[in-house]
Parts: sequence; C-alpha cells; structure tokens
Amino acid sequence: MTSLTFDPAWMETLSSPFMLNAFLAGICISIAAGVMGYFVIARHSTFAAHALAHIGLPGATGAVLIGVPVWAGMGVFALLGALTIGALGKKASQREIATGTVLAFATGLGLFFARMSTSASQQMQAILFGSILTITTNQIIGFALFDALLLIVVSIIFHPLLFSSLDDQVAAARGVPIMAMNIAFMAIMAGVITISVPAVGTLLVFALVVTPAATSMMITSSPVAAMGMSGMLCLLSIWGGLTISTMFPAPPSFVIVTLSTLIWAGVHAVHSLNACRAQRR
Repeated sequence: MTSLTFDPAWMETLSSPFMLNAFLAGICISIAAGVMGYFVIARHSTFAAHALAHIGLPGATGAVLIGVPVWAGMGVFALLGALTIGALGKKASQREIATGTVLAFATGLGLFFARMSTSASQQMQAILFGSILTITTNQIIGFALFDALLLIVVSIIFHPLLFSSLDDQVAAARGVPIMAMNIAFMAIMAGVITISVPAVGTLLVFALVVTPAATSMMITSSPVAAMGMSGMLCLLSIWGGLTISTMFPAPPSFVIVTLSTLIWAGVHAVHSLNACRAQRR
C-alpha cells in the first residue's frame, strides 16, 4: 500500500527533467482545452467530447497491437469518430444518438484489441488513467505544433463557429455552413482529446476539457475571456496537481482532476448563492 506521507525531497523531484516535461505539457494541454472547452459547452456537446476519448481507445490498443505509437492510433480513431459524429449529427439530439452508437462500437473494439495482445492489456491502465510524468520532449513538440495549428484554424473560423454554437438556427438562416462547422469542431476536438489523454487518460479527460470551461462561464459571459480563464484554470489544476502529488506521493491524474472539480464546486456554490440573493431583491 502506498503511503501518502509528506516527501521532504519533493523540491528535488519537482526540479527533475521529467517534471519539467510534465509542466510544459500542462501549458500545451491548457491552451487547447481552454479554447475548445468553451465551444463544447456552448454547442451542448459535452457527451460527444467525453465520448471521443473512449472512441480513441481501440486506436490506442490497436496501435500497441501492430507496433505503432499509441498517440497515432488514438488520434486516427478519434478523428474518424469525430468526423462520423459531425456528419451524422446536425442537431444536439442527433449528435447524442450518433455519439452513443459510435461509442458502443469503439469500446467493444478496444476491448477486443486489448484481449488480442498482452502488451495492449498492460497499456490499458496508462490509456485509461494517463501518465503525464512519462511525456517526452518529442511529444511536447507535437503538442506545441498542434496548439499553433489549432489557434490558426480557430482564428479563421471563429465567428461562424461561435455563431453556430450559440444559435445554429439563426446561423443557418444567415448562411453559416452548419454541417461544415460541426465537422470542423469535432475534428479539432479529436486533436484536443488526443493531446489531453496522456495527462489524465480517457476516463478523466472530461475534467480538463469541460470542467474548467464550465467554471469560467459562471464567472464571465465573454467568449474570449471565458476561453482565457478556462485555460488558466486548467493550467492551475495541472500544475497544482503535479506539485501536490510530488509533495504527497499520489497519482497525478487523480490530484489534477480533484483540483479541477473542487474549483468548479467552489465557484458553483458562490454563483448559486449570488443567484439566490439576486432573486430575493
């Protein structure tokens, strides 16, 4: 049994090269999650975002099976799932049906691949719960390149994507290509999920993409401000989780998710209290 006693050498551990990689990865993940988390909530696509991580599972286990990088397999499957959901789900209700169908098939396929290979089975824990402390320099470079591409693409389609997210019917009447925005959004989300999973895994990625965004949207109604604040809250959760898990040895992903949830719970409590006070006036 692992003891959660204080580690007096935590500063030394915190300054090690693998921890530096983890902190840098946190920056890259926070940028991507902060930008796209707002759109996930605005488009009522939280289930789709959560499901994409699981849809990538067969890609990850299949990649181990054939000997290619896990992130590549996960990215391909997440992208294929995202394109399928985006093409089939014009409305939120349709997206849920498409998401549930694709998710069920992908989960079964992932377990099938895991059963076919001992190595894939052994990788399951890292895939499900993440392993941010093992992120390499090459992965960080890949994360940074993805962030740069993400910011360029979102800046180009920002206004139609935002318009279709807030009111798709009016946006369609104004000539916004709703289907194209759905597909673009889901494809970008597949990339965000792919770079976030190494940190907290497929089961907990929801806490990085959605929870900070939900917190920020209770504080500000400005889309740009909400994205910036979401990224900062995500980064706070990751860096804080890494630090605490170094001081008191614990799985980093668990501490990261716990911090993100506690921040959300605190802001939600204050927001609800202020709403009750406003109604009494």
